[in-house]
Amino acid sequence: MTSPTPTPTPTPTPGTPPAWAELVGAALLGTERRSPPVAVRAGQSAAAALLDAAAVNTVRRRAALRPAPAGERPAPAPADPRPPLPPAARRRLSLLLADRGGTGGGSRRGTSPDLTELLPQWLTAADAHGYRAPDALLPALLDAARARTDLRPTALALAGPRARWLARFNDDWKFALRDTGGPASLPGAPEDVPRIWAEGLFAERSALLTAVRRRDPHAGLALLCTTWATERAEDRLVFLDALRDGLAAADEPFLEQALADRSRTVRAAAAELLAGLPGSALAARMARRAHACVGLDRLAEADPAASPGAADLEISVEAPHECDAQMQRDGVVPRAPSGRGERSWWLGQLVAAAPLDGWRERFGGRAPAAIVALPVAGDWRTELHDAWCRAAVHQRDADWARALLGAPTAPPQGTEAAPAGPARDLAKLLTILPADERARWVAEFIAAHGLSDAFRMLGVCAVPWAEPLGRAVIDALDIARDAGSYPWSFSGVMGLAERCLDPAAADRLDMLTALTDDPEGAAPGSVGYWSETFQRLVATLRLRATMLTELAPARPAQPDRPDHPAAPGRPITPEPEGG
Repeated sequence: MTSPTPTPTPTPTPGTPPAWAELVGAALLGTERRSPPVAVRAGQSAAAALLDAAAVNTVRRRAALRPAPAGERPAPAPADPRPPLPPAARRRLSLLLADRGGTGGGSRRGTSPDLTELLPQWLTAADAHGYRAPDALLPALLDAARARTDLRPTALALAGPRARWLARFNDDWKFALRDTGGPASLPGAPEDVPRIWAEGLFAERSALLTAVRRRDPHAGLALLCTTWATERAEDRLVFLDALRDGLAAADEPFLEQALADRSRTVRAAAAELLAGLPGSALAARMARRAHACVGLDRLAEADPAASPGAADLEISVEAPHECDAQMQRDGVVPRAPSGRGERSWWLGQLVAAAPLDGWRERFGGRAPAAIVALPVAGDWRTELHDAWCRAAVHQRDADWARALLGAPTAPPQGTEAAPAGPARDLAKLLTILPADERARWVAEFIAAHGLSDAFRMLGVCAVPWAEPLGRAVIDALDIARDAGSYPWSFSGVMGLAERCLDPAAADRLDMLTALTDDPEGAAPGSVGYWSETFQRLVATLRLRATMLTELAPARPAQPDRPDHPAAPGRPITPEPEGG
């Protein structure tokens, strides 16, 4: 008796899973009587193919998933040709990422280093060596960067192009798409620029504009102009910020048009950028307004016997009486904050936006230090000097910063010894000075005044602290301990010292870890606390030194010694990256 010919079944569309009823029908009749509605691979029986298809379909049914064609596989992650981390550094990164939540629990930290605060420093050092992050640690690295915005530049630099590839699959990591991966890299091929700008997500477009602007400022501005009129106000504000890279006179016509934007915040941003161009028409307009309000006392100027340093010279101030439409167009905010006089508010904005070089001519060729030393009539000194401070920071003028900072040994502003001084932001002024000069200034300030007013200044000094600054901080802490001061009052400075002192200072700090006798009038338990904090400081410095050693590239092998592991005939098996 011959076997029956299998009943043919409709050939399924490629990529379309077979219906459950078709699978059941083929199973009831048997594969000898009905061909299964699935593709049969070479060497596979029809029955096995039917059972495989039924198993897959069962999983879909249990997951309440409707059968559908398989989705397109994502493109492979881009290659990262940078060298991998040394094995010890890779293990250290894993520990730092695992501990990023902190230990918490209590005000006394003990003598153990705070690994959370060492992660930023480790990332900076790793980036300086040009390493790439291990693939297995990319999710944890992106999570850390998501939780702490201060980590993002260094974390994304270490993660490289694969971080941006991963960010497309997890909304929590979308911030990585704003990173361009370098000053001249584009998030795509050059021919893709128009398409990404027209169709991309906001984060992708922002990253694209920043990358194009860094590579070619003129091309970046031209790209922005193509869609400027149709962008949302909040997007226009972000896109304007991208013009800071390579800001030049060629951007002035566009920014002048932006002064008439319908959004007040966009107008203010455009005015700020124009104020950063000393030769711009807006800077000239603000200078004319400011110079009309501030000058030398006219009676003193008329005296032919007066010399440039005459003691009877003073600065006279006549603040604006109104904030007209043209001033508002140029970025002057008409409404003063609560508790602030309108005229002083307008004056401060005019002076802060005026180019600082113009004041030399306005005050008879005097240098910034001589101008700052002049007395100011009335009660305008604080307002005027504060505005000059903001101008010095915005225009990055080191000469004016030095003049406004004054001598580090002078009484701190705002104290009883210097009640008339302006409320200057010394930390911002210090950022304009070269790193070594900044460290010397702060070291002399601490030696003269202690640590009470130095915390923010220390935060802007280059890491590791130069020797004069590091020694000044340690000496001030030692003096505070000997004076019986409350140790927890200096916890912030001690935390900075752990992160910023040169690791080479650890050995000479050992003497500070010993318990000493209680000084008269000391806070209860302060001696033990000081010893504990100095122990933690030394342990942290030594750990930082170890971390830097782990990141150092391996030295070349020396095959001239027969017993050396790299000698001829003794192969070296490299440790796998995941080890």
